[in-house]
Amino acid sequence: MTDNTSGASGGQPERPQQPTEGNTPQQRGVPEANIPFPGYGGQPYPQQGNGPLTNPLGVPVQGHHPQQVLTQPKPRSGRGKLVAGALVFALLGGVAGGVGGGVLGYNLALSGSSVNALDAARPDATNVNSPAPAGTVEAVAQKVLPSVVQLQTQTGSGSGVVLSSDGMILTNNHVVEEAAGGGQIRIQFKDGRTAPAKIIGVDPTSDLAVVQAEGVSGLTPVELGRSGNLRVGQQVVAIGAPFGLSNTVTSGIVSALQRPVRTGNEAGDSTVMDAVQTDAAINPGNSGGPLVDMSGKVIGINTAIKTASGGQQQSGGSIGLGFAIPIDQAMRIANELRANGKATHAVLGVTLSQQQGGSRSAVTNGATVGTVEASSAAEAAGIKQGDVITKLNDRRINDADSLIAAVRSHDPNSKVKVTVSSGGTEREVELTLGSRVLSGG
Repeated sequence: MTDNTSGASGGQPERPQQPTEGNTPQQRGVPEANIPFPGYGGQPYPQQGNGPLTNPLGVPVQGHHPQQVLTQPKPRSGRGKLVAGALVFALLGGVAGGVGGGVLGYNLALSGSSVNALDAARPDATNVNSPAPAGTVEAVAQKVLPSVVQLQTQTGSGSGVVLSSDGMILTNNHVVEEAAGGGQIRIQFKDGRTAPAKIIGVDPTSDLAVVQAEGVSGLTPVELGRSGNLRVGQQVVAIGAPFGLSNTVTSGIVSALQRPVRTGNEAGDSTVMDAVQTDAAINPGNSGGPLVDMSGKVIGINTAIKTASGGQQQSGGSIGLGFAIPIDQAMRIANELRANGKATHAVLGVTLSQQQGGSRSAVTNGATVGTVEASSAAEAAGIKQGDVITKLNDRRINDADSLIAAVRSHDPNSKVKVTVSSGGTEREVELTLGSRVLSGG
């Protein structure tokens, strides 16, 4: 394997009550519901079962336990309708509304009030647009939604975040990669406006891209947070366009930090990111959208999910295992893409060999050095072929992917301490990581 740090009750549902005299929606003063629900390409949802990891745009791939292995996705397009669920919901809601209204009217009559029961049960429309309590999911949604966009290409769509008022947008490389050869990108904003966009820069290694929406102004940029001080268990919110459903908000917690996650179609052309793991629902189409804290600051870019789809040609939805690129790393890459159209990465200067027959899942005691590049940081520090790297600073290294992710989490030219095991003896060396453009540009 090549280390890319070197460049390389069980019964049927109860039927709704039949309308009776005085119990139809019209007789109760409740309007009939007619709510279309956009679907996913007019296709049945994938069967569930044990299956591979996929990217949030949806193509499953071969995985390796315990590492998270995902591919660059093939976006899907099209819309359908899920009207049956809406109809059942409307009918059940009508029945419940009739019963609830009667009880409320009875209680009001006992108290001597003359307030109409149906009027009392309706929400106060004057409060619909009022500010939500700080620190709530509602408040986060109000703040962040205007800064999240949907990106549409010829065959699919993803999400993105607004970086500047004139339309600079950060997203995943896999969202726009099909347009890199001249395809079209169209941005849809929260208010329904659309605009064409052009690619400013892409970096497949980090799976990030920056695009520029054309002919727009007055946009609301996102507020950036920090990912370096995240805590496991803290609440987060994910926003994007899963299955083409724009302006979708889900919430959860930070499930884990520094999770090595591999994406890519091939071992030699893949992304290993040092991911923030979350159980907030992330689905195909959320790619490139923000993961934000409860003050509405972006702390990650949603990029990958693990699914439980049944077959290699199917893509499932969220099972509570989503992964985001930490915003500290994402913004360093984004700023370089904006300035130069390409980005650099920290490199150690080694390739990593497999152990125990080449099974990555069997490597649990460090990353074994295969070769050392001449004039690299590793060579300068005295690291040799066959050495096993067990720690980077205070971070334990369990396998090749965890070393790649740990190195890439640092800025190029950073000083780090590396613990190396050789012949049963451990030593610690200090070195300065190199800097290299690994892909894109």
